[in-house]
Amino acid sequence: MTKAANITWHEGSVSREEREKLLNQKGLTIWLTGLSASGKSTIATVLEQALLHKGVSAYRLDGDNIRFGLNKNLGFSPEDREENIRRIAEVSKLFSDATVVAITSFISPYIKDRQLARQLHESSGIPFVEVFVDAPLSVVEQRDPKGLYKKARSGEIKEFTGISAPYEAPESPEIHIRTDLVDIEQAVKHILDYLTEKRLVVAP
Repeated sequence: MTKAANITWHEGSVSREEREKLLNQKGLTIWLTGLSASGKSTIATVLEQALLHKGVSAYRLDGDNIRFGLNKNLGFSPEDREENIRRIAEVSKLFSDATVVAITSFISPYIKDRQLARQLHESSGIPFVEVFVDAPLSVVEQRDPKGLYKKARSGEIKEFTGISAPYEAPESPEIHIRTDLVDIEQAVKHILDYLTEKRLVVAP
């Protein structure tokens, strides 16, 4: 619900269609979800670079990075996780409305929160591509580049997704990538091929 009163939506003079035509690009959001250490951030970083080198304007929104600024007042309770994703859904919608390819890499563990993000985009006619970056818990625990799983197992970190907090896997994502079976380059190529096939990205 909106708490603010006496506000009015102010329409601009440039439609999304006109903006897309002028900039020769479509805006969309690519939403990467998966366990910590599944490979989301690495894929997002390489994907952003690949798109930019193709002449496509893209911007990456990373889960940890966002918590240093926009969401630094949020923790990891279910309520804070919900608000974290709500804010990112709104921000990615703004980027994609401006014809940028927004790439988000967030654990985003709850189906209902990801569905809210999808509905927010689709209700405005903005493409939303959910990418399930999947790897077994045993694999991501073995990777554990930040030592978080070890801390979670010892009880040092509470409410850690996959250990002491749930992760609800996507039921029908547009793209499903098993990072225990493919490398980063193959994963990024899979996403790029999908975007090209669906004509979501056309390099100038």
